[in-house]
Amino acid sequence: MPYIPATPLASALLTDASFASATDADSDAESVASLRVRTVWISDIHLGTPGCQAEALLDFLRHTDCETLFLVGDIVDGWQLRRNWYWPQAHNDVLQKLLRKARKGTRVIYVPGNHDEFARAYLGHNFGGIDVAEEWIHITADGRRLWVTHGDYFDGVVQCARWLALVGDWAYTLTLRLNVQFNRLRARLGMPYWSLSNYLKQRVKRAVSYVSDFETALAREAHLRGLDGVVCGHIHHAEMREIDGILYANDGDWVESLTALCEHPDGRLEIIDWSAGKTAAGIASLMAPAETARLQAA
Repeated sequence: MPYIPATPLASALLTDASFASATDADSDAESVASLRVRTVWISDIHLGTPGCQAEALLDFLRHTDCETLFLVGDIVDGWQLRRNWYWPQAHNDVLQKLLRKARKGTRVIYVPGNHDEFARAYLGHNFGGIDVAEEWIHITADGRRLWVTHGDYFDGVVQCARWLALVGDWAYTLTLRLNVQFNRLRARLGMPYWSLSNYLKQRVKRAVSYVSDFETALAREAHLRGLDGVVCGHIHHAEMREIDGILYANDGDWVESLTALCEHPDGRLEIIDWSAGKTAAGIASLMAPAETARLQAA
């Protein structure tokens, strides 16, 4: 086994205590899983940052059972941890939950992103039951071949102007801190969670253009590879649509939108918005047939 830097992710993957610390009570919580699907994709958790919605993700993982779980990059935010160490218990609990799922039979595939690029040094290895891969081809139950990638390789800012990406990351982090304070006030007033940064992105023309270009570039690459679609993360914008006959699916994030992409046993794909139903009582409405979407590749 190769040497791994001393990061929370590395420690959790290599320490036997990580397995032991997944408690019996956690096992009981997992037994009430109400969302049973074939595959789940989650990305952009950004463990190690104050903006990470770790408790909401834990709630989702406890209520979800799947055969395969894809971690599509930016699981741990190495950029932020290098600047300012932040690691509350809830973030460790998320890692332990992922390890427990792998130990209990779920196939967990980890495709690193730009914020957790340190993990790209260990492609092809398996740690704690989690496979680390640069990318993946997933075949759905109805036969579609989907390319799974974080997506940062198709971000011109990240690839060609890293300094600008770091500045943007600083501004984004500041917005998220304001968002935390704003939502604490909303919670006291009995109002639901609302994302300031997502609101700003949706209303800035240049940001909308960037998202569109990103989506088109990934769909084009999937077409060139002879695939039916692509599943990615990176831009924190959950979306599922066809682009020139290619399925483009982005699973969103667990900082702003609290979303995941799920594949049902029949191959139907659906974006789950956990902010709209974060408890067992809300799962039934999330699974209502009228609210699900199915896109067939050309």
